[in-house]
Amino acid sequence: MGVARALMALVLLPAAAVAQSSSERARELAGDPQTAVQRLALADVPRPTGKPVALFDGRSLRDWQPWLGYADPGVTYKADPANVPVGTGRDTRGDFAVRTVDGEPAIWIKGETWGSLVHRADLRDYHLRLQYKWGDKTWAPREKEPRNNGLLYHTHGVPGEVFGTWRPSVEFEIMKGSTGMIVMVGTKVRAQTDVAYDPRLIAPHLRYRTGGRTIDMVNGTPTWNVEAATDAERAIGEWNTLDLYVLGDRAVHVVNGVPVAEVRDMAVIGADGVRRPLTHGNIQLQSEGAETWFRRITVEPIRSLPRVIAARD
Repeated sequence: MGVARALMALVLLPAAAVAQSSSERARELAGDPQTAVQRLALADVPRPTGKPVALFDGRSLRDWQPWLGYADPGVTYKADPANVPVGTGRDTRGDFAVRTVDGEPAIWIKGETWGSLVHRADLRDYHLRLQYKWGDKTWAPREKEPRNNGLLYHTHGVPGEVFGTWRPSVEFEIMKGSTGMIVMVGTKVRAQTDVAYDPRLIAPHLRYRTGGRTIDMVNGTPTWNVEAATDAERAIGEWNTLDLYVLGDRAVHVVNGVPVAEVRDMAVIGADGVRRPLTHGNIQLQSEGAETWFRRITVEPIRSLPRVIAARD
């Protein structure tokens, strides 16, 4: 989601930008492994402990709660109290709808006004699977940027709590070239993962790597995102399958059968400053500047996570 990139833009003041190359070198010296191509595979994939449940019934959005951010998405990251989110103050059927595409029903997200669809179910310990594909249209201020959406999980808090547009959560990024990236949505959400240094990426130049250095992810800081291990997404216009395995405060992101990231120690910092495990929440689909289709959204209960391993040649 663009919230991650925007937060980094807020963090990098000009002086920090000048010092960026030296800080990158310092990171290398501190022990970040240099990234290399790493093919990953899943092992010990869990069997479901119950029947799959459809989160999308193919007929309506009655179990999904819509929320819209600002009428002009360009003000999303500007702290101006004069700007008020649309919220639920207008008919959202022109933003989110059920339509038929490729011969079956799907959730259509226009993408012009940023916002979200949040499913009502409070979920824990599950395997979620969905399919998505990009539509034809992109919208300002991201019409020339990579197409962007997101599968957000362990969603909590109130609508619009994050930039008037989203609810706090952990993100399985859906963005052209970066699908599977890990992002903390909201400044109080935390998680850990393993990384390597990849200078080809935008700052903070961190890519998921099994066996890499463990970091604590905090949005609005130099650990605001971790790129997926590899780009496993298909071409624009083709359907992609995402598998999200969640068990308590841990998760595994899988794109088209390829594991691309692991998340551990998901947590929330309370008003008292205490870090508490984040183990359940809602599913949130984004609207963020790109027309997107979602279909075949199901969850099934699990009691263990698959292991992510380095694949043998």
